[in-house]
Amino acid sequence: MIAFGCSIISPEAYEQWAAPGLRLAKEPDSSVFALQAAGSIFRSYNLILDQAAGRDDLEALVLVHEDTEILDPCLCSKVREALLRDPEVGVIGCVGAMGARSIAWWDRSTTVGSYMHRYQELGGGELRAFASNGATPASHRSTVEVDTVDGLLMALSPWAVRNIRFDESLGPHFGYDFDFCQQVRAAGRKVITADLEVAHHHSLSLVGDSEPWIAAHMRAAEKWDRQGWDSPEGDADWRQRARRAEAEAVVARLEAAAMLLQADARTAAHARRVAQVTHTTSWRLTAPLRTINAWRRARRGR
Repeated sequence: MIAFGCSIISPEAYEQWAAPGLRLAKEPDSSVFALQAAGSIFRSYNLILDQAAGRDDLEALVLVHEDTEILDPCLCSKVREALLRDPEVGVIGCVGAMGARSIAWWDRSTTVGSYMHRYQELGGGELRAFASNGATPASHRSTVEVDTVDGLLMALSPWAVRNIRFDESLGPHFGYDFDFCQQVRAAGRKVITADLEVAHHHSLSLVGDSEPWIAAHMRAAEKWDRQGWDSPEGDADWRQRARRAEAEAVVARLEAAAMLLQADARTAAHARRVAQVTHTTSWRLTAPLRTINAWRRARRGR
């Protein structure tokens, strides 16, 4: 049995996006653990893991955001196939990164993925999965071992559900996906991406309140430094300042990437408006008049 879980902050968002995707993807015997958010996403997901861990017939647990819409009716079979093909896999995602060393997993790393970013601004639209260190499209590769996946969708193996928990000390919202994947990898299991069709309904503004994100970045860096990633010399104050500077630099790059996304969206919106005008009957009928007027303007100019 493949189960699904979602932490719900906005019931409206859940009913609009996550719920239809779950109805499409789940199998007749699938359990759905849709819980009202319990303080932090770390805590909510741990409660879901505790419920799913008690199922003897569990094959996988798929965690999705309330604004994540599963578009793939074959998602269960793809997850099941990936876990059967390699029993060492602990986490499967639809987008992730190789070379990730912080909760800013997309920054200065190679991203791979298959999801679509859908937005409502400027008349709405969608963009391919992107690498936020420049808003360049992510490489579309079906099954790749990565360092971490994006938490918008995470499929966990039964082993991961029963042995790993989200670290609630890191904060309320950020870094849960990166930290969970690092725990899985530290235990000798694999994190991979798969070709799963998913739409993430999110605004073009990628950065809201940056301070909680910076704090989470620093806490995760401190945790994984202690695990042996780095052994910097010097006093703790210096290290804290360096981590904060690194986090602030990442936020600045993310804000720049958001501006590029917004520019692309504005270009697409303008193109749609031009197409709407130029494909009308009145536009075609007045084409000779515009040609004559252009010729007259050109003669006056000469």
